[in-house]
Amino acid sequence: MARRLARFRAVWRELTGEAVYDRYVAYTRARDPHAEVLSRRAFERWRVDRREADPREGFRCC
Repeated sequence: MARRLARFRAVWRELTGEAVYDRYVAYTRARDPHAEVLSRRAFERWRVDRREADPREGFRCC
């Protein structure tokens, strides 16, 4: 039962985008262990700004 819940949680995090930050941290640490990692809030702000600036990703008019 615990394995099913863990798997469900992992899938849920992928579907909702929560795992993106974890992958960013792992990637950044793997490239340079001493690199400064953005906070979750700063990362999400950067992600939203990047998405809104790229017309291929869709944009928000208002």
